[in-house]
Amino acid sequence: MGEIHHRTCHICEANCGVLVEVEGRQIVSIKGDPDNPLSRGHICPKATALEDLQNDPDRLRAPQKRVGEEWHEISWEQAFAEIGEKTRAILARDPASTATYIGNPNAHSYGNALNAHHLTKALGTKSQFSASTVDQMPHQVANLLMYGHASMFGIPDIDRTETLIIIGGNPMASNGSVWTVPDFRNRARALKARGGQLVVIDPRRTETAKIADRHVFVKPASDVFLLVALLKAVLARRPHQPVQDFVGGLDDVAALLARFDDAACLAASGVAAEDVAWLAERLTAGPAALYGRLGIATQQHGTLNAWLIALINIAAGQLDREGGTVFPIPALDTLAMFPRGSLGKFTSRVSQHKSVLGEFPAAALAEEIETPGEGQIKALFVVAGNPVLSTPNGPRLDRALASLELMVSVDMYRNATSRRAHYILPPTGPLERDHYGLFLLPMAVRNIAAYSKPTLEREDPEALHDWEILRGLAQAISGQPVQEPTPREALDHMLKNGPYKVSLAEVEAAPSGLDFGPPKAGVLPERLRSDDQQIHCAVPAFMEALGALDVPAEGIPAEGGKLTLIGRRHLRTNNSWLANSHRLTKGPNRCTLMIHPDDAAAAGLADGDMATVRSSSGEVTIPAEVTDDMMPGTVSIPHGWGHDLPGMAMQVARARAGVSANALTESGALDPLSGNAALSGVQVEVAAA
Repeated sequence: MGEIHHRTCHICEANCGVLVEVEGRQIVSIKGDPDNPLSRGHICPKATALEDLQNDPDRLRAPQKRVGEEWHEISWEQAFAEIGEKTRAILARDPASTATYIGNPNAHSYGNALNAHHLTKALGTKSQFSASTVDQMPHQVANLLMYGHASMFGIPDIDRTETLIIIGGNPMASNGSVWTVPDFRNRARALKARGGQLVVIDPRRTETAKIADRHVFVKPASDVFLLVALLKAVLARRPHQPVQDFVGGLDDVAALLARFDDAACLAASGVAAEDVAWLAERLTAGPAALYGRLGIATQQHGTLNAWLIALINIAAGQLDREGGTVFPIPALDTLAMFPRGSLGKFTSRVSQHKSVLGEFPAAALAEEIETPGEGQIKALFVVAGNPVLSTPNGPRLDRALASLELMVSVDMYRNATSRRAHYILPPTGPLERDHYGLFLLPMAVRNIAAYSKPTLEREDPEALHDWEILRGLAQAISGQPVQEPTPREALDHMLKNGPYKVSLAEVEAAPSGLDFGPPKAGVLPERLRSDDQQIHCAVPAFMEALGALDVPAEGIPAEGGKLTLIGRRHLRTNNSWLANSHRLTKGPNRCTLMIHPDDAAAAGLADGDMATVRSSSGEVTIPAEVTDDMMPGTVSIPHGWGHDLPGMAMQVARARAGVSANALTESGALDPLSGNAALSGVQVEVAAA
């Protein structure tokens, strides 16, 4: 019997508790922790990938320097010295010519979250980009302008609701997203057992839709019209019901909605009037919650969608209500830790994009590198990101990266993006670091605190944790050492000053986590961060955008017989960064073009045939998966694939490379209110290859 270590699986947002059995450095098993109050023994296949990542022979274990197309292992001392010298030379010529890109894995590293600003400060850059603008930025903008803080997420109270309506989300694959909800299947079963209903609205019959009581097809990128019709239907059922006394402006929104014709909105979305009436009835009867996620965010009207979802929950009387939308009080309160967020503080150089929460759209990164002039990006620091595969028109960005004077990647792999770097700085292995769910526990279905000590000692005593690399870069560039507590010391301080006043020692003493119970109703008034402690429904920018919204007279037909592309994810993937796990990539090919039988027949495709998919940006060739899970007129390609680019060093990923959906998306397609990429709704032509 080996030694058992309690950990949180930090791969996805679910934060499942795991038990890792080790003998020396050998990992014997990874199992779910039945005593974890959040995950209750549940794990998904991704948890076993912790061992794959830790022991992967392709994982980099020392700094790498590229000379031409050849890579050489160098010391940390040499890496920091050379990067510092080159960066200072670039800054001396043009102080505005550096940039950072922060990838999704940073949300799973509290050490990085507490130290990324040191690098930005050393660079003195306003050119900051991240995965947020291909993911959740519409939610954060809506949070900021409605509740007063970008990180104030309301979540569905799944464990006590009677109706859960999911639009554009697939928690059976994601384990929740901007909603930490492990063991979703059993929570959904419990919902049904008490007589409740699970409803999914999506252009694809997703894994979540297949366990739902009801699935409603909706045309891609038309959610805004459905949500307008649904909000009108909800308001019509509660014409004289007062909302909470801290909510104002709903009447102004209702007056603006009068300009929309219900039938036209329904035609545009492809949803039947009886479905909307049924949804409105369930929402107003309650307790109920409407939850929207990636599918409603990655489109032109993403922020309007997030706003309308919040308004529907408010109008239905389901905000801050047990069984409705609730607001957790985490042990480490990010609302108190981080600033509320700002909009429009800076303007991008090329396309004049306004900054959102201090960053510019990731879709604008390529043009900022390509376009000559003062402020042209010459040096880019990428921290745990893979934008060549995750941002729009990846091939264009890939070409732009090749022109940089200096590129530094903090990454454990030489992947599609870091292969363009001049230096790759790899952190310690995933089981050699400690962990706390800094950003994710504040969105959890239970208020818990759980801390993971390192399971393994550093394989190499010279290896650096990710936060140590960030501090090392900052010092190398600025010449000034970072004089701050370690992340662990900072964590202890923040916990002691948090809502429950617990120390890190107390959290460590409960290896499966301290449980502070489910989120409570009635906490919202004291949690609001708006200046007057009010929710202002009629946000001026949103009202203006809604007032300018035109409903297509005959729905949203595809142009000239084209089909409409959407993305998808799978339980065994997590964006692009689990592609080298042999456990997760085995089995059937999951990078396929899902297409309805009628559309396949029109294109001359049978199941398994190779299809060419072409957009205005590019084309890919991919196996067809013919299925009536797709709405007619809609096709789906998963994101996070395309691991066959020259120079990559990920053998398992190359063997199951797939294609990048972002070879088809367009850099200029954005949600104007948030700068988020409009990845959904791309018009494509499909033909037999």
